[in-house]
Amino acid sequence: QVQLVESGGGLVQAGGSQRLSCAASGSFFSVAAMGWYRQAPGKQRELVATITPGGNTNYADSVKGRFTISRDNAKNTVYLQMNSLKPEDTAVYICNAQVKERYRYQTTDYWGQGTQVTVSS
Repeated sequence: QVQLVESGGGLVQAGGSQRLSCAASGSFFSVAAMGWYRQAPGKQRELVATITPGGNTNYADSVKGRFTISRDNAKNTVYLQMNSLKPEDTAVYICNAQVKERYRYQTTDYWGQGTQVTVSS
C-alpha cells in the first residue's frame, strides 16, 4: 500500500504564508501527477492545484497568483507554497497522487490524511 505523508499546515494570520509537503512512500514504480485538494466545513472537496512530472501546473482560479505547486521527482514529493493567505483558504488540505504500480500496468489514485490550514483574520 502506498502512503502519502503530509506535513505543514497550522494556524497562520491573514496575509501570511504556509508551505505544505507531501511525500509518497511504499512500493510503487513511479508517481505520475500529484496535487492538492481542500475541503472546508460544509463544503465539497475542491481542486487546488496539480502538477505533472514534467512540471506542468494547473491552479484553481481562487488561488492563482498566490499559491505555487512544485515537486521533487527524486523524492516523490509535492509541495504547496501558499502566500497571501485569506480566511477563505481555511480548510483541510489533502494530498493526491496518481501512482503507477510496480508490478501492474495500472495507475491508482492515493490520498493523504489531510492537514488543517487555518487562516485567522
